[in-house]
Amino acid sequence: MRLVCFGDSNTYGYDPRSFFGGRYPGRWTDLLAAETGWEVVNLGQNGREIPVGAGNLAGLLRQDDLLVVMLGSNDLLCHPRFTAGDTAARMEGFLKTLPPCRVLLVAPPPMVTGDWVTEERLLSESAALAGEYESLARRLGFGFADAGQWGVELAFDGVHFTEDGHRAFARGLQEAILCSLG
Repeated sequence: MRLVCFGDSNTYGYDPRSFFGGRYPGRWTDLLAAETGWEVVNLGQNGREIPVGAGNLAGLLRQDDLLVVMLGSNDLLCHPRFTAGDTAARMEGFLKTLPPCRVLLVAPPPMVTGDWVTEERLLSESAALAGEYESLARRLGFGFADAGQWGVELAFDGVHFTEDGHRAFARGLQEAILCSLG
């Protein structure tokens, strides 16, 4: 099986302790590949928001791929008036531009108070994102997983996974994928 993982810095594996954009050596995509033997393509990018269209992603996808999409945190962080509903609407627009493939929409773990997260709005809207994404996935006929249920530890900034968080995310995602495959 080939997983194409499209996300932000938490998919990229960004280590917030690094000043130069360094990555954790044991990021969830690598851990998942090692544990399962699946081909895991990491298309994480620091700072990525939900794009308007599929763009270059469309040319990389094969019909039998499982596309794992986890985005939305940067949309909430960078747009002070954005709600979870606004973020889900943006996600819907993006998902509708994808070529035919299997999709697993993953709600990121809700943010916690930290160096980057000091507003109550970010805490509440990031917590509400899972419900919005679950409804969206159901409407579009896609799979859904809530990473907020996996015990993913977040770093001092309130946004990025810790090393333990990457391990928990890999375990949770593996279980979600195996359950979705029946």
